[in-house]
Amino acid sequence: MARLPLLLAASAALMAPALATAQQPQGHGPMIPATGPLLSLNVSEAIESAPDMATINTGVQTRAPTAKGAMAQNAAQMDRLVAALVKSGIERKDIQTSGINLNPQYDYSNRTEGQGPRFLGYEASNQLSVKVRKLDNAGELVDAMVTAGATNINGPAFGIAEPNKLLDQARTKALKTAQERATLYAQATGYRTARLVAVSEGGGFQPPMPVFNMRAMAAEAAPQTKIEPGQISTSISLNVQYMLER
Repeated sequence: MARLPLLLAASAALMAPALATAQQPQGHGPMIPATGPLLSLNVSEAIESAPDMATINTGVQTRAPTAKGAMAQNAAQMDRLVAALVKSGIERKDIQTSGINLNPQYDYSNRTEGQGPRFLGYEASNQLSVKVRKLDNAGELVDAMVTAGATNINGPAFGIAEPNKLLDQARTKALKTAQERATLYAQATGYRTARLVAVSEGGGFQPPMPVFNMRAMAAEAAPQTKIEPGQISTSISLNVQYMLER
């Protein structure tokens, strides 16, 4: 068989009909006999949209001479923080503990020869993951966290609460792109059309968004925190296979 004059990129590959039968996933019907070269493509497409939710991580850290004292102080401070979140309109189902830690603290400075570090006490930490469904109030919520005693805040990570419609739009766009690209390859190599014989999905993906990190050791009078949601991408990746036909 004569060699094709076209060199394909890594994301697209041609196989002569004698080499393989068009592969389909198990359980998806009979295989299609390959009467022409097979073309494999990987196509990704994304839909841009404004996010409708965000996740903010927050928590409190406390120190005390004893482990019990550090945990007791932490529990009292965490109760105030959770109460402030609920008062700000966050539902209990959207507040989740993400980590509790208790560790001894030591001072390693000014160590004299033969002496170990100086014991300082215990540090307790309790972290929360908070889903914010009203982004217009996200800045006010951050300020309320600090006022209630939060000592660390991380986020926000923006997202879409119900991404299925956007994913379907991305799928439709990816299939259209794949067909146009397959037709281009077909015509560039002397064939008339490209017929779809198999498709598999790589899964949706939303890239991580920039976050801000804040350590708040005390609530101070300051302008209200501003949070700009911008837009995020909801994308899909498809693996498709076509048979080139004359």
